[in-house]
Amino acid sequence: MTIAYTDVNDTLRRVALTGRLDIAGTDAIALQFTALTAAAHQRAVVDLSAVDFLASIGIRAIVANARAMQARGSRMVLFVGDNAPVAKTLSTTGIDAVIPMFSDLAQADEAALA
Repeated sequence: MTIAYTDVNDTLRRVALTGRLDIAGTDAIALQFTALTAAAHQRAVVDLSAVDFLASIGIRAIVANARAMQARGSRMVLFVGDNAPVAKTLSTTGIDAVIPMFSDLAQADEAALA
């Protein structure tokens, strides 16, 4: 599991996850993911388009960080691109009702900044 980020501007950060968000993958990125999404007044687009597998522990990590951002008055949205398995997992579990999910990056950026 790898994690990378790009600051689009002063208020928007894209965090890209690549690999398997299973127990080992989530453990590998958990602290850095939290740190990257913890900046005050910064919005985040979490890019899951290159995630090969999404386990419940990975979903919990995403939801926990999204809730922490909301508590600080910030916002997280998810970008899945054309990653149908991840999109299906998120919609089947109802996560897309809690954290907005987009297949278009420009729409994800716009929603994060709304």
